[in-house]
Amino acid sequence: MLPRTGLAAVSAALLAMNRRLEVREVLQTITTSARELLDAEYAALGVPDDHGGFAQFVVAGVSDDRWRAIGPLPRQHGILAAMLRDASPQRLADVRRDPRFEGWPDAHPELADFIGMPVADGEEVLGAIFLANKRCERPGGGCGFTGEDEQLLRLLAEHAAIALTNARLYERSRELTIAGERARIAHELHDAVSQKLFSLRLTAQAATALVGRDPDRAREELRRVAGLAAEAADELRAAVVELRPAALEEDGLVAALRSQVQVLDRAHSARVVLDAEGVRALPAAQEEALLRVAQEALHNALRHSGARRVAVSLARRGTGAVLRVADDGSGFDPSAVRRAGRRLGLVSMRDRADGVGGTLRVDSEPGRGTVIEMEVPGG
Repeated sequence: MLPRTGLAAVSAALLAMNRRLEVREVLQTITTSARELLDAEYAALGVPDDHGGFAQFVVAGVSDDRWRAIGPLPRQHGILAAMLRDASPQRLADVRRDPRFEGWPDAHPELADFIGMPVADGEEVLGAIFLANKRCERPGGGCGFTGEDEQLLRLLAEHAAIALTNARLYERSRELTIAGERARIAHELHDAVSQKLFSLRLTAQAATALVGRDPDRAREELRRVAGLAAEAADELRAAVVELRPAALEEDGLVAALRSQVQVLDRAHSARVVLDAEGVRALPAAQEEALLRVAQEALHNALRHSGARRVAVSLARRGTGAVLRVADDGSGFDPSAVRRAGRRLGLVSMRDRADGVGGTLRVDSEPGRGTVIEMEVPGG
């Protein structure tokens, strides 16, 4: 049976997703919740970078003075590296006796029993939660984390993935410079996610109320929490398609498209691919229009068509370029412009093409997928 305090900590983490959007605050809330959940002396959560270290690392149970004395952030080595590389949980009776243990700085607290859980979004490892020194007493002496602890930490890690996705989405939204775009994204996020987050909260509260008198129903409610959490994560990730990457101005259209496609390919079950070679730089207005049309077409394919594969291509044509977004989804009747056009953003896509002297072609029919093709002239 899960302890009441454990369920309360899970509920607190869910609520934090809804009211805290700064990545650092979300990470700290998750870490503190994990420590309380498993009654550990120490807890930490690390988000890896691409250079063998950690982009962010937060702790609970370590004083500020001691944290400063410990020195630089840890590297990805030993047990930490195993969790990040293989996305595998680790539960050890004594971390110091593990052959992968490589020691720690002089000011570091002494750790014994240890448990760690990757925070994963599909196959992508976003980070890892670590806990040490469980505070409990056993009849024969000693203490350690249990299989039930591992299951509970796995559940919290699933919520941590959602919280990180939510916080990162918020930080991306701050890159928007046009007030109208910011308002539109906020409205869509509210419509898509608020009801699921509310359901998450109620379901967690129901589980808390049931755990004492009906453990089986409490476990069923927790399974519902996991399902709702997955749905909320999908909605949050889908909203990323609406955000303008900062790389458009810094690195150009191809890099911005590649970044967008990589995010969506990880976020959705559909395969999303990009082919863009040999395309020269275009005037800013043309690149902005092409990116926005690509975002709208990707949004339609991934949210409405049920596509299993979406192919984006950008090719040079004369002094200009041609963008093509093709999916194998359900398709629609393009002749029903008044009904389908506005729902799928076709009117705004045509307006963007016209605004830069370009053309837009839509080829679709029910059951045969959709192709959106936009051509723009060069400068």
